[in-house]
Amino acid sequence: MDIPAELTESAYFKTLGCRLVRLGEGTAEVTLALEPHLRNRGNVMHGGALFSLVDIAMGLACSSSHGFDKQSVTVECKINYMRGVPEGEVTCIGTVIHAGRRTLVVEAEVRQADKLVAKAQGTFAIV
Repeated sequence: MDIPAELTESAYFKTLGCRLVRLGEGTAEVTLALEPHLRNRGNVMHGGALFSLVDIAMGLACSSSHGFDKQSVTVECKINYMRGVPEGEVTCIGTVIHAGRRTLVVEAEVRQADKLVAKAQGTFAIV
């Protein structure tokens, strides 16, 4: 899917340091490298950075599903963290599992190599 960067990369996306790897219909793959400003007091990637990555990947998956001419917003999101990220890069894949007329249900997995870091599910409203 060939979409201009101004439609896929917000200022927050850039500030965080995300990188869009792949965009397909109803799916998005985004990576985030651990940089010093993303560490928490325990010296691992902050849970808020991981949550932001999840929200970004799920939002892009929604946009690729309903079209970039429409906006969608997060209504709710639940995340489970399985392990800390002390170094390296993580990859998040967001996938639309239900696309209705007004809402979408999306799942996301964050992985570091073959290890599951976090799993999330969210609901997005088309506005």
